[in-house]
Amino acid sequence: MDTTQQLQHLYWRAGFGPRPQDVAAGLSPRRALRQLLRDAETFEPLDAPAMHFADPLGAVMAVPPAPAPAKNPVPNGVVTTPDQATAPNMTDPSGAGAPVPLLRPRSAFRTGPGGAPLLRRRDLTPEQRKAQNQGLREAFANMSTAWMDRMANSPAQLREKLTLFWHGHFACRVRQPGPALSLHNTTRKFALGKFPDLLLAVSQEPAMLEFLNNRQNRKQHPNENFAREVMELFTLGRGNYAEPDVKEAARAFTGWGYDGQGNFRFRPQDHDDGPKTFLGRTGNFRGEDVLAIILEQPAAATFLTTKLYRFFVNDVPDPARIAPLADAFRRSGYDIRDLVERLFSADWFYDPANVGTHFKSPVELLAGIRRTLGVRLDDARPLLGYQKALGQTLFQPPNVAGWPGGRAWIDSSSLLLRLQLPAILFKNADFAVVPKQDENDLAPNLSRASRAARPTAGAHLPLGPLQLLLGTTPAAAQPARLGQFLLQAPIRPENLALVQQAAARNPVPAGALRDTLVSLLSLPEYQLS
Repeated sequence: MDTTQQLQHLYWRAGFGPRPQDVAAGLSPRRALRQLLRDAETFEPLDAPAMHFADPLGAVMAVPPAPAPAKNPVPNGVVTTPDQATAPNMTDPSGAGAPVPLLRPRSAFRTGPGGAPLLRRRDLTPEQRKAQNQGLREAFANMSTAWMDRMANSPAQLREKLTLFWHGHFACRVRQPGPALSLHNTTRKFALGKFPDLLLAVSQEPAMLEFLNNRQNRKQHPNENFAREVMELFTLGRGNYAEPDVKEAARAFTGWGYDGQGNFRFRPQDHDDGPKTFLGRTGNFRGEDVLAIILEQPAAATFLTTKLYRFFVNDVPDPARIAPLADAFRRSGYDIRDLVERLFSADWFYDPANVGTHFKSPVELLAGIRRTLGVRLDDARPLLGYQKALGQTLFQPPNVAGWPGGRAWIDSSSLLLRLQLPAILFKNADFAVVPKQDENDLAPNLSRASRAARPTAGAHLPLGPLQLLLGTTPAAAQPARLGQFLLQAPIRPENLALVQQAAARNPVPAGALRDTLVSLLSLPEYQLS
């Protein structure tokens, strides 16, 4: 493998593919890695007003926070709103004597991070639910579109790629975009930092506490879901802890929750402060202590290193490669930046068995097309429909285990759509795909026509950078040269012949180049990186 092929391999694995100018710069893989690490140093949160859900029913739905349980609470059968009734025997704590509005019973409110309590959905009219769903969909779509733009255009490629990795590792699915965006920015912030900091920050995010039911985890009634997933999916993996460890860890996490403004809160009154025995250690542990004890286990470093190896190197783990990396990872205090630098610097990273063998996820596929070719879109929102049709909607993992990845990305129907995407983008093909209805959809009853993802309009493909890459390459040899740039897996001779024939049929040089690109991107080989 020559230096150019190594460079392209690095850019695909540490980011979302090389641009023609990256290849033309002629950097060695080692210098390119240093540049990738420097570019990834700056943390820039993903945020914009359009990513925040502005409830159109806010004036109707917002209510005062529920008070602490009273000795004589409002009977469950009483349902009033602040503008409907007042309690003559209750006065303003300020002493002014103003009547205080009666509240619905506590169970009638849905409280969540990022805002005041809201009425439960069952209290809304169908029109109100529809308006609320539309606002939620808009916020999530804007978050996804903005992140895809970052993947395609940001110089901080390694931070974007690691953020995508942690997005799947700490898979979380919540209805409210505010907590989802907060969790995303936490993983973005600590993506190249120390894993103990990342783990603690993620574990205290309201979205994760809500998703894994830790709000229901109290000393009288422990809920084990959060404690179990922290060990099984986030740190140790199955077989490295026992059921008693789950129960004791759950006791340690009692009292972890959040307030109405989306801030982590530890509530001592809900915490089990008795002694606990966890992974062979005994003490009056809290959640922070449990996380620290977990990371003292050698199995944690091996588990995490194996997941990173499968994502960045090869879906088939190699214990001989992973063991020294895991040992160094643990000794470094779980320094993620140090681990990925070791991984990308290893000679075996460029072994033929590791090149052109990674199945691109839908996000990697679409972001890669945009980045490597410099594609600009007038409207990127329709691409979100194709991501869903291919099985990867950002911020909506299928379950707490995340997306399975690897060969699971490819089946007969998804492969057909993948091969047609270039024509959809660059030739405005008459094509529409209807994503399968998700049981967790915000609007599950949309018609088939309404759910159809239509071809994106206004895809602009600048040919200048590619022409610069080709230089004086003769027209007949251009398909092979572009194939070397776009494909990490060797192109089969019969496929190259088909690409050459497609280019030869177009007498206009720019048109021939465009046809060449579409043909190459439509090959099965392009599904691999």
